[in-house]
Amino acid sequence: MEKGDKIYIAGHKGMVGSAIARALDAKGFTNIVSRTSKELDLRDQKGVAAFFKEEKPQYVFLAAAKVGGIVANNTYRADFLYDNLAIVSNIVHAAYENNVSKLLFLGSSCIYPKMAPQPIREDSLLTGPLESTNEPYAIAKIAGIKLCETYREQYGANYISVMPTNLYGLNDNYHPENSHVLPALIRRFHEAKVSGTKEVVIWGSGSPKREFLFADDLAEACLFLMDTYNEKEIINIGCGEDLSIRELAGLVKEVTGYPGDLVFDTTKPDGTPRKLLDVTKINALGWHYKTALKEGMNIAYQDFLMKQQKLQTAR
Repeated sequence: MEKGDKIYIAGHKGMVGSAIARALDAKGFTNIVSRTSKELDLRDQKGVAAFFKEEKPQYVFLAAAKVGGIVANNTYRADFLYDNLAIVSNIVHAAYENNVSKLLFLGSSCIYPKMAPQPIREDSLLTGPLESTNEPYAIAKIAGIKLCETYREQYGANYISVMPTNLYGLNDNYHPENSHVLPALIRRFHEAKVSGTKEVVIWGSGSPKREFLFADDLAEACLFLMDTYNEKEIINIGCGEDLSIRELAGLVKEVTGYPGDLVFDTTKPDGTPRKLLDVTKINALGWHYKTALKEGMNIAYQDFLMKQQKLQTAR
């Protein structure tokens, strides 16, 4: 990419899209185009087609998606499948029709089988059953991967698919029911501290292990791959290190300064027992993560506090 190339970030208001926008701005890219969801519904095929015809972006970062945690994924199963299928189908096809030079599609580590060998290699895709609670979302992401592959095979389009691990960072979603595990814990521990609640209850046994990557590190990886990676095969993005949910909760307790106790509700589901990505491929290309988990968590918590302060001021 050249500094003056027109770049479209789909989902620029979300955690990942906004991180990509910051990374591009920091590197001097000036011709960035975007639309809010109110300005352009990415599920609307005609609207997306008209936008691409008008703007003619040269590069596309497809970070837009309907996302949520285990409860949201399992509750709004049809919405997660339909909305995400529509978004990726509309954007990939419009990119092809308008001669986009390159498109980067952001998938998810949930595309891999629930019991995939650890750490998870890229060739584990479609080798076993998915985790049932987020299967619709995963299927939509797999469809996006296959769209990129088939448009490459049939039309010669340079579309690549990257699979990030669990993400957190600035501009995260802290909704009490629809957020992912780390922002959900940050909110719950903070509210428990403020209210003086003596204990925080965590779903499950605390034994599942997860990997977490700071969103700004992901953004740097995406820019790196947009410049260096042109292959059909998917590529993982992560830090290559994981920790248990129990350890994660302890770290959130420390960062938020919560003085109470942790209680694990073993009647609730654990989800996938372990999900660690094999990042040998991207490391071999020369990219490595930079932000340690505690460092990133402190940044995320300060961002959360700023959001809370703005909400209180607005009231």
